[in-house]
Amino acid sequence: MKRISKKNAAPSLDYFLQVDSSLASTTALAIKKGIAWQITEEMKAQNLTKTELAKRMQTSRSALNRLLDEQDASLTIATLASAATALGKKVNLQLG
Repeated sequence: MKRISKKNAAPSLDYFLQVDSSLASTTALAIKKGIAWQITEEMKAQNLTKTELAKRMQTSRSALNRLLDEQDASLTIATLASAATALGKKVNLQLG
């Protein structure tokens, strides 16, 4: 582990995650959790069941369950775009 200088006596969580090499996977899970939450909230707002959304996406309910699984960081842009279209929304991606 890298030594912390006195100037940076209270390093950030990002620092520890970078040193531990888990920043990317932690960030991916956080993004996925946010996406799953947004889709779930939009489904509630539109009073849509998983079965109906899966039908609109032309996919299986199990594929939709994987999309909504907050612990599964894998997600393709195609799947996200399909869900957004089925909900009447657009995807906006941005690197910050």
